[in-house]
This record gives sequence, C-alpha cells and structure tokens, in this order.
Amino acid sequence: MFHSTTIQAILVCQGAEYQAACRGLSRITGSTPSVIPIPMGGEAIITYLQKSQELKNILNHPQPRVLVMGLCGSLQPQYKVGDVVVYADCIYQENTGNTLVYECDATLTGCLQQCLPQAAVVKALTSDRMIWSSIEKRKLGQSLAADVVDMEGYAVVKFFHSTGVTVGMVRVVSDGCDRNLPNLNSTLNSDGSLQPLSLAIAMLKQPIAATRLIRGALQGLKVLEEVTTGLFQT
Repeated sequence: MFHSTTIQAILVCQGAEYQAACRGLSRITGSTPSVIPIPMGGEAIITYLQKSQELKNILNHPQPRVLVMGLCGSLQPQYKVGDVVVYADCIYQENTGNTLVYECDATLTGCLQQCLPQAAVVKALTSDRMIWSSIEKRKLGQSLAADVVDMEGYAVVKFFHSTGVTVGMVRVVSDGCDRNLPNLNSTLNSDGSLQPLSLAIAMLKQPIAATRLIRGALQGLKVLEEVTTGLFQT
C-alpha cells in the first residue's frame, strides 16, 4: 500500500489513461498523490517535464518519488490483455542499433511487487512510434528480449535519473503480440496529442483492428483503475 508521503505524484498519459487513474484514486479516503497528465511520445514528454511547475514542486521534496502508470503493448505471447506488469528497466534502441538502458528504482520496484503479487516484472522497450504490426511486435520481443512496449517509459526514467527522483512504473497490457492494431502513427502530433479527425478516419479504414484496439483499451483501462485504487487503499 502506498500513500502521498511515499509517492508524491503519479504520471500517466493524458486522456483515457489519466481519467482511469483519477477514477481509481477517487475511491480513496484521505490524502492521495497528485496525478499529472503527460503527453504521448518521448520528445514531447521531455519538453513537458522540463517546463512542468508541478514537477518542480516535487523536486523540492527531500525524497521525491514518482510512479508512472498507464497501458502498454505485449511483445511476448505470455503477456495477455489485462495483465499487470511492473517495470524493472526500460530500453531504447537508437537508429544506429545501439541499445540504451535505464533501470527503475530497485527498492520501489520491490515494493510494487509486494503490493501487486499478480504482476510480472518486465523489461520494457520504449519506441518513438506506435508498434501496430504483430510481426514487428514479435520480432522486437525476440531481438531485444523485451517483454512490453510503450512510448514514454525510457524518456521519463532518463529524465528523473538526472534530477535524482526515484521512479517506479506499473502498466497494464492493452494489446497482445498476436494481432495487428490500426496504424495510427500519422494521427500523432509532435506535442504528443492525437488528431481527432485523422484518428477517426484511420479507425474507420481498419474496422476489425480498430475494434480490437478499443476492446483491449477498455479492458486495460478497467484494470488500470482497479490497480490504482488497490495501490493506495489503506
């Protein structure tokens, strides 16, 4: 169980993921950590974190700790939609093929494991784009020995390492590695937001994959809400 003296803030992607975390915390009586919505994608996040006044306030805490929460995609067949995962580390592959690694705080990761015994501890890949193809998901999982993929984890952990903030990460799998999703890369703005019209058109062009994406997201969001409540419930 965590509380606002243990975790000062929860960082979660803006939109549905942010709303799910807020709903989860709304069931908690007493003090709760701040929930900070962040943009999607590494470059947008770094710009946001550097300017965020809320995070500047957190840095003034004697032992600042943040928890990153949200959804992720599976790169391995054993991780299914709705599974909860705790990140041990985040990797990022440069254009040169060089792989960079940042670890989440081991002590905080251990505490998260105790609070979430059903969760697997995983290695996460952070990608600059949405990985929508099942073939590419499996290929990345095999070549990099990564378990799940997101678009923010590495950038967040790297940023907080440089500022001395302790970071833990909990996510919920919202899509498996065995099915294609819609290719939504063209709908993502440089500031990490989605273009609503382009998103709608892309979903309509790929209705089966879009339905799969929506179902997985809804299931993942429900679990995310429950996990948020469970972590901070007394």
